[in-house]
Amino acid sequence: MDNKKIAFLTLGCKLNYAETSTYERKFIEEGLEVVPWNEKADIYLVNTCTVTEHSDKKCRNIIRKVHRVSPDAAIVVTGCYAQLKREEILKIDGVKFVFGADEKPKVVPEVMRSLVGASACEMPAETFFPAYSGGERTRSFLKVQDGCDYFCAYCTVPYARGRSRNIPVREAVSYAEEIAAAGMKEIVLTGVNTGDFGKTTGETFLDLLKALNAVRGIERYRISSIEPNLLTEEIVDWIASGTKFLPHFHIPLQSGSDAVLKEMGRRYDTASFAAKIDYVRRKMETEGRPKVFFGIDVIVGFPGETDELFEETFSFLENVVKPAFIHVFPYSRRAGTRAAERKDQVQDSVKTARVERLERLSDRLHSEFVERNKGGRFKVLFESTDRNGMMSGYTENYIRVERPFDEALSGQIMEIEI
Repeated sequence: MDNKKIAFLTLGCKLNYAETSTYERKFIEEGLEVVPWNEKADIYLVNTCTVTEHSDKKCRNIIRKVHRVSPDAAIVVTGCYAQLKREEILKIDGVKFVFGADEKPKVVPEVMRSLVGASACEMPAETFFPAYSGGERTRSFLKVQDGCDYFCAYCTVPYARGRSRNIPVREAVSYAEEIAAAGMKEIVLTGVNTGDFGKTTGETFLDLLKALNAVRGIERYRISSIEPNLLTEEIVDWIASGTKFLPHFHIPLQSGSDAVLKEMGRRYDTASFAAKIDYVRRKMETEGRPKVFFGIDVIVGFPGETDELFEETFSFLENVVKPAFIHVFPYSRRAGTRAAERKDQVQDSVKTARVERLERLSDRLHSEFVERNKGGRFKVLFESTDRNGMMSGYTENYIRVERPFDEALSGQIMEIEI
């Protein structure tokens, strides 16, 4: 076999990055050479996202750009956009394969047989595609769960990713051990609805956390995202008891208005959300411990969100939740969802203005969060990238710290004072 070259592009969430990294390892095992996507390659694999209409457009533009870079190459498209818009993607010049959510195990063997002329080992025809990211010296994103059963009014993810499912705890531990053997010290647990872990194995998310906590070599864990109703007091109590799990939570709020939350089909109200945030802070922000970093997802411009309802969200974030970061999304109308059928859509210009207001609030709240942590001592895991003579890393509670580059500190945990 000629030394075929393959390039990878990933759009969307960390879950996609973990899956792309797994594809990359398997293609390397089959003898392919990995090159940057903007270089000439024989095969390009594009792992796509479809969370918004903008995401769809970005995927199409990337695929067309790849075709211009290398017109004779075969383009392989995977991911959520591939699941929902197969026929649309197949019409784009250069696309040879489109693999949906339940076809991930077929990607490597079918591409190798058809485009390379070699027979790759068949991956099991399983409903869960295990994955973790590699290539870094510091952290890995480990996929432990996939799919979602919630079917919120605005979201196509259950259609793109399927129903909630997971790997067994023992397999997650095995992958964590592989990650530790590669020298990485931190794992970020990823999934579509991560806290829903256990649906297919009869285990619980807490079972998973406790088993991973015992893996030697891994010193830090983060939970990438967890629904507020699934972050139970039992989980919080255990993490706060002294574990490798860090005081860093990414929690989707989506709206700070009870009226909007009800229309969205969310499984909590603002009172229960605020109580959960307060409980975490009381349990984990004890004497001598870092302040808890809360990253909060918010959607603005959901159909029917008036100026008054948006102000409820703004006030709830500013005065009650006071997160360290707000990840703001303008509502995107997605065909097939309940919200798409509503007549009370919000104008794009209004959504843009609301996004800008919340982003300014996020900047201010983040600065206040860092200020509250000044004078404290923290453990920073430094990354290996040299950026203009500087290196960076993150504290336990996700404050980014910079210092002059020192190769000896790459991938090492160092105590510093902010």
